[in-house]
Amino acid sequence: MSPTRSTRPSAASRPKASPRPKAKPKKRKRAKPNPSIAWARRLARYRPGLLGDTLDRLSELYGAQVWQRRLDPTSELILTILTQSTADINAEKAFVALRAAYPSDLAPEHHEPGVGWGGDGLPDGAPPDWTAVEAAPLAELMSVIRPAGIATQKAPRIQATLRKIREERGDHSLEFLGEMAPLAARDWLTSIPGIGKKTASVLLLFCFDQPLMPVDRHVERVSKRIGLLPAKAPADRAHDHFLAMLADTPERTYETHVLLIHHGRAICQARGPKHELCPIRDRCRFVDPKAP
Repeated sequence: MSPTRSTRPSAASRPKASPRPKAKPKKRKRAKPNPSIAWARRLARYRPGLLGDTLDRLSELYGAQVWQRRLDPTSELILTILTQSTADINAEKAFVALRAAYPSDLAPEHHEPGVGWGGDGLPDGAPPDWTAVEAAPLAELMSVIRPAGIATQKAPRIQATLRKIREERGDHSLEFLGEMAPLAARDWLTSIPGIGKKTASVLLLFCFDQPLMPVDRHVERVSKRIGLLPAKAPADRAHDHFLAMLADTPERTYETHVLLIHHGRAICQARGPKHELCPIRDRCRFVDPKAP
């Protein structure tokens, strides 16, 4: 009997397996362009020298601006919270009331407000006892800071801010921020609820001369009229637009802020701007939509 022949097809007769399709290489996602850097480049291309020209002309009008520390950083932070949605002179009254209601034994401070400040400047005096401010009955604190307005919001915000600083650092001092990189310091401050980029930048600029640009309503209005900022730029993004515009000259950040804010109060007011007195009128898009 002959051996049973295998019915398995030979290798030659078996159909060849189709090759596996090669995996398509994954496309690298393009990084989204930084809108602030893109704006700074566009401004430099189409309106060269606009920021420098603006600062030079305003310096001729208002004088050269030299940075000088105003207050200790905790005082600066609380004073800035008091200025929110009110005139600087009202915030001054509330801060002086804090000193009187919660006195400390610290050394007196001298307030150097500079031209960008809208009040008279604080009288010399020691900072408040921040531990006592944090622990004060809320109704009492609201009564003390009433001159600054909306005390029902500001009093709990001040206490929550002081509590957060103490829990994070063990005391109420913010001097450590001067040893941090500017954006890292800003991020630390803005992690505190109620503290935005503007408030954080005010503290870091005025206490440590960090190149961070606070953009308040006056700076925003003047900048958009001239064309330093896009007309529809959100206020939060405006801070980073200025960081990009000042990337090559960070040492001009302080004068940029104080000159623009003072110009907004003195000449470029929201209503009835005094174009005839403005040294930037020939480059201002509010005066001439086609200004260079």
